[in-house]
Amino acid sequence: MSDGPQEGAAPVGAMARDRAALLAAALPHAAFDGWPIAFEQAIADCAFDAGHAELVFPNGAADLVGYFWQSMDGALADRLAACLRDGMGISERVGIALREYIALLAPHREAVRRAMAFQALPHNAAGAARALYGTVDTIWRAVGDTSTDFNFYTKRLTLAAVVAATLTHWLAQQPTGDDAADAAAIGAFIDRRLVDVLRVEKLKAQARGLAARLPDPLRLLGQIGGLRGGFAGPGPGRGRPG
Repeated sequence: MSDGPQEGAAPVGAMARDRAALLAAALPHAAFDGWPIAFEQAIADCAFDAGHAELVFPNGAADLVGYFWQSMDGALADRLAACLRDGMGISERVGIALREYIALLAPHREAVRRAMAFQALPHNAAGAARALYGTVDTIWRAVGDTSTDFNFYTKRLTLAAVVAATLTHWLAQQPTGDDAADAAAIGAFIDRRLVDVLRVEKLKAQARGLAARLPDPLRLLGQIGGLRGGFAGPGPGRGRPG
């Protein structure tokens, strides 16, 4: 596949505008009809022909859903840049990020539910993984994480589990009609999950510290063998005294 511009491709600025237009047109339909039907309805609402819609989202509804998550991540990054302050701890920053993320998704609750159901299908699993990674990467970068070693991956895997659990819990709760109470409830859930994560990380750190203080088992065996004249297992002439 060529990496250069395809014949008939729209300019980059126009492409971004048309993606945003299709998403805006699809969102009201997605909540009731699901994303595949919403994509077709959005094409009609925007008066795009099928060929142009394919240029904008080559994989149809799958690309549209991916773009929805990307747009939420971009909005989240903007919000966090405005509300996070120096002096906040990482856990506090992550908690704020998760609360802001849910607040951004709240107006599109049913569309989010439909998006998660759509991406739960086996052939959409790769898109779901990319979307989740995009969100946790956005959060970690926004809160100031600068790790480049193995922690870069472990932190994202850990947060991915918290994000997935938070979204699942949020969708499972029936809105009460009191936005403040609903926000407080999901905030309390987020706090509990982060406490659990910190507890596990603390235990892991303690285990690593303990392991570092323990003697090397291979060296210890070698020392024992040397004291006993060489390690030898049971064999002829090495059993119990006769």
